[in-house]
Amino acid sequence: MHVHDHNDTGSSRRIGLVFFLNLSFTVIEFIGGVLTNSTAIMADAVHDLGDSVSIGGAWLLDRLSKRSPDDYFTYGYRRLSLLGALINGLVLVAGSIWVLSEAVPRLADPVMPVTEGMVALALLGVSVNGVAAYRLSKGRTLNEKVLNWHLLEDVLGWVAVLVVSVILMFTDWPILDPLLSVAFTLFILMNVMRNLWATGKLFVQAAPNKTLTNKVRKILLNIEGVRDIHHQHLWSLDGEHHVLTAHVVVEHQGRFDPEFYSDIKRSISNSLEGLQLSHTTIEIELEKETCRDESR
Repeated sequence: MHVHDHNDTGSSRRIGLVFFLNLSFTVIEFIGGVLTNSTAIMADAVHDLGDSVSIGGAWLLDRLSKRSPDDYFTYGYRRLSLLGALINGLVLVAGSIWVLSEAVPRLADPVMPVTEGMVALALLGVSVNGVAAYRLSKGRTLNEKVLNWHLLEDVLGWVAVLVVSVILMFTDWPILDPLLSVAFTLFILMNVMRNLWATGKLFVQAAPNKTLTNKVRKILLNIEGVRDIHHQHLWSLDGEHHVLTAHVVVEHQGRFDPEFYSDIKRSISNSLEGLQLSHTTIEIELEKETCRDESR
């Protein structure tokens, strides 16, 4: 138990450190983007702002997730992560539209940025995001692993900015700056819209995975004594922790003794164990028994 608590504390501390590191650098990026007159820097600043919101939300949720369910949040606080994902997505969309509004006109009339400043910021960006990614690579939680991919993506983005800024130091191709910002922003938008679509589906309680839905039904129907499944509902708290409810109809051989009831419950529990569902509620019905939810 002590080791588990220590790991939880370490996870929160690592994510918190990365959040403040990323947020501080984002402020530096916006200032640097204005001073260097680089839309590529501004595009990455917007991306890092979205990452800061995402990391901050993950940090908050990492702390809130340890709280026990209460009378208001009976499933706990994990579902708040969907709100964080939605806010993060909207921030990135708004920021990306602003960057495009600045970068696209520059394609027709490109302006040479301050390349020395771009190189300095790019080197700082690779260093800061590299350190943050290294810190999170030591974590074992899913939160840390997902955020680590975000930070590695940032490192690659800054490498691209570094390459372009070095090229601009030796060539008079100012159009490379807005081209990089447009390409980078469109890439961000593509990923953000995909994530917003997935988040929106979870918000309206769509099944997180159609294959998993069919798999659950097949598993339950293969249990000896089970005749039918109805009112099967599978939804997700946050995209990772799933909830299952179902009515299971069992055969009726003239009598229904406690031993048979216990065997059915045990079989259902054992069969679903490998799916790692966070919450399951199974109602057992006898054949020809009227379902109390049938008319609803």
